[in-house]
Amino acid sequence: MAKYLSGTIIRSAHEISLDFTGWRKVLGLTAAQVADRADITRDTLRKLEHGDPTVSFHVVLRVARALGILETLTKALDPLDTDLGRARASQLDRQRVR
Repeated sequence: MAKYLSGTIIRSAHEISLDFTGWRKVLGLTAAQVADRADITRDTLRKLEHGDPTVSFHVVLRVARALGILETLTKALDPLDTDLGRARASQLDRQRVR
């Protein structure tokens, strides 16, 4: 089961939950609509939107896809989009596709 989660993890989960909720509201979607599009229960979406850090990673990805921000999320995590990542690209198993 879940071990102790640091304050940093809990704060980040809360910040991310606010971002997901914000995207849902900006897009004018109800929680029921997002849950349906993500093929998850309303209760699971509620956990994500309330910052529960134990929500499964696949749920985060499904909700991001349902909100149309999956590509944005994926790009934000790409090390090749950073100066450090590009400088050390030879250490990665992949190269940027253009």
